[in-house]
Amino acid sequence: MKTYLFPIIFSVTFVLSCTKKEKPTKEMIMNAPRAEKIPTMLKKHDDLRIDNYFWLNDRENPEVIDYLERENDYNDKMTAHTLDFQKSLFEEMKSRIKEDDESVPYFYNGYWYITRYEEGKQYPIYTRKKLSMEADEEILFDCNEMAKGHSYFRLTGIEISPDNKLAAFAVDTVSRRQYTLQIKNLETGTIYPETIENTTGNSSFANDNQTLFYTQKNPKTLRSERIFKHKLGTLALEDTMIFHEKDDTFYTFVYKSKSRKYLIIGSTSTLTSEYQILDANTPDAAFSIFHPRERGLEYGISHFGDYFYVVTNADQATNFKLMKTPIDNTSRANWEAVIPHREDVLLEGIDIFKDYLVVSERSNGLNQIHIQRWDGSVNYYLPFNSQTYTAYTTTNIDFNTQTLRYAYNSMTTPSSVIDFDMETQEKTVLKEQQVLGGEFDKNNYVSERLWATAADGTLIPISLVHRKDVPKNPNNPLLLYGYGSYGNTIDPYFSTVRLSLLDRGFVFAIAHVRGGQYLGRQWYEDGKLLTKKNTFTDFIDCSKFLINQGYTSPEHHYAMGGSAGGLLMGAIVNMAAELYNGIVSAVPFVDVVTTMLDDSIPLTTGEYDEWGNPNDGTYYKYIKSYSPYDNVSAQAYPNMLVTTGLHDSQVQYWEPAKWVAKLRELKTDSNLLLLHTNMDAGHGGASGRFEALKEIAEEYAFLFDLEEIHD
Repeated sequence: MKTYLFPIIFSVTFVLSCTKKEKPTKEMIMNAPRAEKIPTMLKKHDDLRIDNYFWLNDRENPEVIDYLERENDYNDKMTAHTLDFQKSLFEEMKSRIKEDDESVPYFYNGYWYITRYEEGKQYPIYTRKKLSMEADEEILFDCNEMAKGHSYFRLTGIEISPDNKLAAFAVDTVSRRQYTLQIKNLETGTIYPETIENTTGNSSFANDNQTLFYTQKNPKTLRSERIFKHKLGTLALEDTMIFHEKDDTFYTFVYKSKSRKYLIIGSTSTLTSEYQILDANTPDAAFSIFHPRERGLEYGISHFGDYFYVVTNADQATNFKLMKTPIDNTSRANWEAVIPHREDVLLEGIDIFKDYLVVSERSNGLNQIHIQRWDGSVNYYLPFNSQTYTAYTTTNIDFNTQTLRYAYNSMTTPSSVIDFDMETQEKTVLKEQQVLGGEFDKNNYVSERLWATAADGTLIPISLVHRKDVPKNPNNPLLLYGYGSYGNTIDPYFSTVRLSLLDRGFVFAIAHVRGGQYLGRQWYEDGKLLTKKNTFTDFIDCSKFLINQGYTSPEHHYAMGGSAGGLLMGAIVNMAAELYNGIVSAVPFVDVVTTMLDDSIPLTTGEYDEWGNPNDGTYYKYIKSYSPYDNVSAQAYPNMLVTTGLHDSQVQYWEPAKWVAKLRELKTDSNLLLLHTNMDAGHGGASGRFEALKEIAEEYAFLFDLEEIHD
């Protein structure tokens, strides 16, 4: 139901009277757009909330679009004096990137596959070569050609048929993550006429090369809920629905095992997993349940030989353990321990080879890669000696090899792709990320891991990097980044664009707050549902620690986060605004109560086990106590840049739009508050690899301007 009643009323229109190089005046700042207040009564559990900006929840309303465009115009005018600097930053960031670049090739089913980029072009070119890297190149998809005529373009889910003759692929030209699935004949170059709309983009061929399984989304909620079977040459309308996930707290997907023997349908929620399996040689047979869902039981499966290997939290294995079960009897009673649960080690995943099992672990926050022979004769860890680093296995799709491919980087060391011989224990660096421009030397930077003490006594890790010639000083600008939700860990990674911050004297840090899994699964459990506030107070305590230790001061302290990290930003400015001079909040999830009460919005029902279901009064009260939008008050706020995308499918654009409108109404300061809506993109921002740099340049220029850094 539409709730808007009158046209938007703005404050007195201002005309930009300064030149492009002049900073905005206080009067200009105060003359920001003002959205019309149209009260909407929202009542739940005998609690009445009045939402004056609820009407912004209608992207079809021209008055809403007009408001967003006015905010964009205001943002442009308030940042006009930084425009040249933004362009300079963009060129600087772009200059570090090797434009004519390509991925390390990997071998699969008789072909070497390579993704490459050409100089001056925004999008990848997907290619392959038969048997040898000296063979002629076969271009599978040139996304630069496919993207012509589209303001946004993304290709995903390339799936090659077992006979190597077909490729399924999916395209999104709206940035709504609703992909159109098609099939290409790789021998003729013809794209078949059948199109399948509203998919997740991923699909899997059966071994007959004629049957394709895919996942379709609910057109309104965008929940992936149905698995279909498509026969080559038939209309999508004739496709057979194989499975319907009716529980709206779950989403479903389909894939093929590494062994290529099984097609697997997965159903997962935050707390629970269930899988179904089918012999890939019999696509018209029925899938069978691997093990029926049990609330709180999470598991994932991999096939090898006569067994399925199961990574699971069964039997209170909080940090997960590895088990196996015969392929002909997968009930839980037959699950047998391979690697037991460990209180101090998180088991994150496995890679299976003919002779070796590789286990990805996390201990005391650091990645570890453990290698052992199946016969037990070899057992060792890859050596990593840095205080803070990121290491992970990459493309390992061949069973019959003794070579493990993994990647390594740190906050000071560019990423390397490495082939490691598990038998001889020799490693070969296949590719090290190049940082062009001639000025980068990793020895000019230093990284360290610090530990802040939270209010409840818990030690919170911080990964930090800066130039060696930037000594600890309260006058240093410091940017603290955080996320802290869904068990996602922000590892200490290398970034070429971040050099633009570091080389201008910034310190950069990541707060590994509860809600992620940096210190194991319990670290996640202690930062969700009714303990969610730990995420926010941990971040604040990290800020206080960095200030008290003399790394920065409130006048030079900045914070950044996106999506659920944007929620983090919204919470900390309500709770401790005085600690920050500036905030960058990207696509922020800030209207938590209203969103979690609306099960028609994408992702809501599947999020209940993360945030809690506010239809329950206990969760309603707790969520409301921290929801950034509901807790905006008449106080001073830091300078803030808020970004969103009109077509965002993860966090709807109206959340940041409403938040900014309410902040404008209530805040008591004259600091900057800017809202930038990308009218052509969604949650991930611009699609081209260089266009995305323009968004980062905008964010950095905002921070630099607050520090009076203009070159």
